[in-house]
Amino acid sequence: QVQLVESGGGLVQIGGSLRLSCAASGSIVSDNAMGWYRQAPGKQRELVAFINNSGSIMYANSVKGRFTISRDYAKTTVYLQMNSLKPEDTAVYYCIYRKYKDYWGQGTQVTVSS
Repeated sequence: QVQLVESGGGLVQIGGSLRLSCAASGSIVSDNAMGWYRQAPGKQRELVAFINNSGSIMYANSVKGRFTISRDYAKTTVYLQMNSLKPEDTAVYYCIYRKYKDYWGQGTQVTVSS
């Protein structure tokens, strides 16, 4: 089993920044993939950013140039630096760990307000 603990969400003004963190523990293997999804009220969960096991990164078009995903050398923690935040970024952000199956964090709320 893998446990994921997210942190860093909160309330921020338009144009502001937040940094999300997700720490994985349990049966971790280095050959993993991790990333972030989000779900806004009334909408489906969508991919935000993802790092695969070889280090390749992908972003949703809506966040390219504003968000940056990274992870630590041990590949147990993934980060999401979010800049130039917009109201449409408001959502619950979920961390995902992928190896053989998907593991999800509990989610952290990000609210962008004027």
